[in-house]
This record gives sequence, C-alpha cells and structure tokens, in this order.
Amino acid sequence: MTYGVPVIDLRSDTVTRPSAAMRQAMATAEVGDDVLGDDPTVDELQRRTAALLGKEAAVFVPSGSMANQIALLLHCRHGDEVIVSQGAHMAFHEAGAAAAIAGVQLIAVGAGQDGTFRGADVVAAFKPESRLTPPTRLVCVENTHNRGGGTVWRRGDLQSVVEATRARGLALHLDGARLTNAAVACGSSPAELAASFDTVAFAFSKGLGAPVGSVIAGPRADMDRAARLRKMLGGGMRQSGILAAGALWALDHNMERIKDDHDNARRLAERLGEIPGLIVDLDQIRSNIVMADLSDALPSAAEVVGLLEKQGVRVLPFGPRRLRFVTHLDVDRAACEQAAARLAAVLSSAAARP
Repeated sequence: MTYGVPVIDLRSDTVTRPSAAMRQAMATAEVGDDVLGDDPTVDELQRRTAALLGKEAAVFVPSGSMANQIALLLHCRHGDEVIVSQGAHMAFHEAGAAAAIAGVQLIAVGAGQDGTFRGADVVAAFKPESRLTPPTRLVCVENTHNRGGGTVWRRGDLQSVVEATRARGLALHLDGARLTNAAVACGSSPAELAASFDTVAFAFSKGLGAPVGSVIAGPRADMDRAARLRKMLGGGMRQSGILAAGALWALDHNMERIKDDHDNARRLAERLGEIPGLIVDLDQIRSNIVMADLSDALPSAAEVVGLLEKQGVRVLPFGPRRLRFVTHLDVDRAACEQAAARLAAVLSSAAARP
C-alpha cells in the first residue's frame, strides 16, 4: 500500500511474486549439487528448455545477463567486435560487462528506434580480420526488444540478418529473454524463432513469473564449455534445484497465459493514448511493453514517476520524456485501467499548475 492506495507495479515483468503452488513446488524439489552435475531438478529443467528451444543442451544460470556474457565468451576473443541493435540490453542494462568481462567491443546498428536491423546493416558494419580494426565475430539479436518497446522481429528482417551473418562466417546469438512473448505475438514456437541461432539466452523470471533464472542453450559441446564459464563467473549455485523447480512450474502453468499480458498491454496503451499530452504509438504494441512519451508541456519522466509513486503506480523512466509500462501475471485488466486513471489524474493536476 502507498498512501492507502493499492500498489500497481508496472516497472517490469520481473517484479512478479511466486504463487503458493510455485512456492510449494520449490519447497519440495529434489536437489543435489548442480556444480558437480547431480541436481536432478536442474537436469530436468535443462533438458526441457533445450527441447523447447530446439537445441541440443542448455545450462541453468542465475540471470539473462550471465547467459549473454557466457555467449560472448563462447563466440569471441578479447578485442573482437560484436554487432548489436540500437538500445540492446547488452549495451544498456548489463553494467558494461561486455567490455569488462568478455573484452569485446559492441557496435550498434539499425536506424530505427524499434531495436531491429537488416542484413544490409550487418554488411555495412562488418570488419574482416586486420591489424588495424577489431574483427567482427558475432551478431546478436534481441527478440522481443526491450528498449524498442517489446518489438517482435519481422520474419523478413530476421532472415536477411541470418543470411548476411552466415555469408561472412559469423556466429549468431539470440537474446531471447522474452522469447515466449515473441512466440505468442507472431504465432510461432520458441524453437522456430531460435532455429537460426547458434546460442540462445532464455529467461524464466520475466513473463513466465519464476523468481530467478535463465538458461543459455546451444550445441552440447558449447554447453559443456558454458558450464565451466558459469563457474568462472560465480554462477555455480549448488542445490539450485529449488530455483529450477520454480522455473519448471512456470513452464507447466504460465506459458499459455502470456497472451493475457499482451491483451492487457494493448488495453493499457489505448487508455494511455486518450490522456492529453501523452503520446502512444498503438502500432508498436506487439507484446507486453508499452512506451509512452510525455509532451513538452508536461513534467519530465522522472518527475512523473515520483508523482505516480505517491498514487500507488510504479513505472520506470526510459529517457527524459519516456515512460515504460510492463504488464505481467500480477497485474490484471482492472489494474491496468486503474493505473491509466491515476496517471490521467496526475498529469491533469501537473498541467494545471502555474
């Protein structure tokens, strides 16, 4: 509660709380020592997720950021260059780990703001082996794209990237933290969307609602190396079957309801678009993320976030004049309607100030 008002938390789909049934599954999970390779619940999660993604093997890791860093270490050498999208999670939300840990240079491509690019962008950015330039080693795709507003990649764009990448002998990594959202949005399976990639990062702690965890998936030989890299990065979690059990429960119970989040995001976006001074591009609402821009007549995003907090609505600023809203299993349609109403009242009051 905030000032007597029930809190509606739209900061991220990572804020979900495990249900009583998920907690029970975690409490009764069979465990072993996963660093030694004998936690049966982790083994089951890895097998099931590898099959879901159409890959030979998978390794359970604490976070998507670690999964992405392991991918960089698998595919690259220090001093290599990696092609990513504008606003990529690797560049904005992993604390500089690509440079500090993997020792690679990221180059962002794509002219638009939706976080996608095309094969022509790969061709233009590609650098061959040279004494003077960092050689391009890897291309990374983020689907859905967070800072792009939950963008789901168009098939033609993705295919052009795959063709340009393979023609130059480069590796492909998919940051698929929200791949279930992308699959639901375009009517595909996660395996179909992951098929062209050497490695895939996949999260359980976002739309699926598990409290912790991701995997990196790919060829078995690479995943054997990934397990060692996980240990090197401090990700060996011992009796982590307790956490894996939450992820397994999520796979069994929360996959089918992802569409509810998308429907709620659409309704929220429609309501936000009715608020004077708030700009929402409804054509960009494809999954569970809504970006809303504040007109110059309104306060900054940071100030609006503070005002909303007092009214029991939590969102994140994504730039000086942009707000991000993320729907999830702990926010229903009524809560989305209420959040929009509270924001309308906050902005109306702010606009009326002298």
